[in-house]
Amino acid sequence: MTNMENNILACRNLWKSYGKKEALKGLNLSIDRGRIVGLLGPNGSGKTTLIKLICGLLTPTDGGIFVDKKEIGVETKKVVSYLPERTYIPEWMKVTDILDMFEDFYADFKRERALQMLESLNINPADKIKTLSKGTKEKVQLILVMSRDADLYLLDEPIAGVDPAARDYILKTIITNYNENATVIISTHLITDIETVLDEVVMIKNGELVMHKTVDEIREENGMSVDQLFREVFRC
Repeated sequence: MTNMENNILACRNLWKSYGKKEALKGLNLSIDRGRIVGLLGPNGSGKTTLIKLICGLLTPTDGGIFVDKKEIGVETKKVVSYLPERTYIPEWMKVTDILDMFEDFYADFKRERALQMLESLNINPADKIKTLSKGTKEKVQLILVMSRDADLYLLDEPIAGVDPAARDYILKTIITNYNENATVIISTHLITDIETVLDEVVMIKNGELVMHKTVDEIREENGMSVDQLFREVFRC
């Protein structure tokens, strides 16, 4: 499935423990450039731990992670754009303040792209974050993340807190604002909503890789949708 020359992410015998609890257990995974990947699994399966390891927010207990063939560090952080599950923007800031901050932090931040997306959602850059609804705050965070010209986008539950209409906009934003050489990894439990945009699926359970297949392979080999297969595998 993967081409080593085209590889953007590689996990080699990756372990992560929190005390006696093993969150990841010898995970081996390779993902190519130019893919939209669904990272799926029940709560507590290790999805967020894996994302935080790729971002460099956590350190592996054992094994290695490589982004664009480099070990996780300063160089990989420059090319990874991360959307956490929780809202993190300071309430006292205006939207334009957070644009300034991203522009200072990230050389690949495209302010004009961010302003265009804000305008399309009728979000005023002069508004204070504390005046925005929860769903609008999440949209602002996604806009910030997708306005970077990154190689790897990591989105942890990007559509969990928004209404169905907003989900459509968010998915459209994701698929139209990353370059064809980049890869997007979306961790979610709302599989039906994102299935149409996915190229491939990674399923993990109890910190172990259960499956890594393209969406086409799942439909051809299993004769079912990704959501149906997920329910079959995890019996939910």
